[in-house]
Amino acid sequence: MSKPTIHLAHASTLDKLVWFLGVGLGSGLVPKAPGTMGSLAILLLYPVWLWLGFMPSLIAMIIMSIVGIYICGRTADIMQVHDDGRIVWDEFAGQSITLLPLIYLANLAWWWIFPAFILFRLFDVWKPFPIGWADQHVSGGLGIMLDDLIAGLMAMLVLIFMIYLLI
Repeated sequence: MSKPTIHLAHASTLDKLVWFLGVGLGSGLVPKAPGTMGSLAILLLYPVWLWLGFMPSLIAMIIMSIVGIYICGRTADIMQVHDDGRIVWDEFAGQSITLLPLIYLANLAWWWIFPAFILFRLFDVWKPFPIGWADQHVSGGLGIMLDDLIAGLMAMLVLIFMIYLLI
């Protein structure tokens, strides 16, 4: 089944901006594994999160998540789909949440972003309870965001446990 064509020629400037954010600044438009590409793309912000520090990063992630409900919902409306794989703002938010322990413990080796990335992708793809429940039962922009936010929180908890065991 082919993906629906998106016609932005007659869309408002705001809708074009929202769509561009929704598809993760273009990272969600890759033909294979757009969610993985969105999760990888947001890792580029890791140095910015470290520079900002824990509290400003946490506040930015909360704002990213709240605004993401609108961004994902509106992008789905523009694309005329429910939760298209090309919408990856939710991966941006979930993957960022997974990085919180690394931002808090800023002196950890940089390579910890790899287990953080893998854990988030595992939870996002595997969808154990309550992630799968949220994915199936919550609709709209909140539904698109919620499963990834929960996946990010669960991956973050496992990452904290790993850090505790290994450091």
